[in-house]
Amino acid sequence: MKVQHLALIGFLSILSLSAGIVPTSPTVVFANPCAGNPCAGKAANPCAGANPCAGANPCAGQTKNAPIFSDKGAAVRGTDVVAYFTAGKPVPGSTEFTYEYKGAVWQFSSAANRDLFAANPEQYAPQYGGYCAWAVSQNKIAPVSPDAWKIVDGKLYLNYDQKVQETWQKDIPGFIAKANVNWPSVLNK
Repeated sequence: MKVQHLALIGFLSILSLSAGIVPTSPTVVFANPCAGNPCAGKAANPCAGANPCAGANPCAGQTKNAPIFSDKGAAVRGTDVVAYFTAGKPVPGSTEFTYEYKGAVWQFSSAANRDLFAANPEQYAPQYGGYCAWAVSQNKIAPVSPDAWKIVDGKLYLNYDQKVQETWQKDIPGFIAKANVNWPSVLNK
């Protein structure tokens, strides 16, 4: 059967050449992937327009976990992070004084603290997105207690609780170095 098929092709080629017809590559017709589209006729046809898969990967740079630890939508459990620097203690924030930063809502005890944060969030935002500093050093993430905190070299670090903070304080420079290596890739776990 294969030989007959090849012979037929050869015969047609000779016939075409003798008739002055130049053979071309066969045209292959593939089924239209959008034909019979269940979305056809609806307002949003995914096959219409530009290829949504072309170009940059829409998932690139996204992480499994949020870049900022928040509880019920409030960063650092609603604690005023500026107060750690100005009052030397954790102070509850208020929904009256908020600022959105890195996809989280930050609460403050006053408009003045909110404005300080807004002017320079990197100065006041806790390291590692407000996740437990010790956990990040262990290549994990964990929530924090606003009462387990420490400012080191002008940066705010939070921990899961007082007990974890005691462990963290045994080698703060070492744990910070490890956490810096793990951040932000630890968010993908």
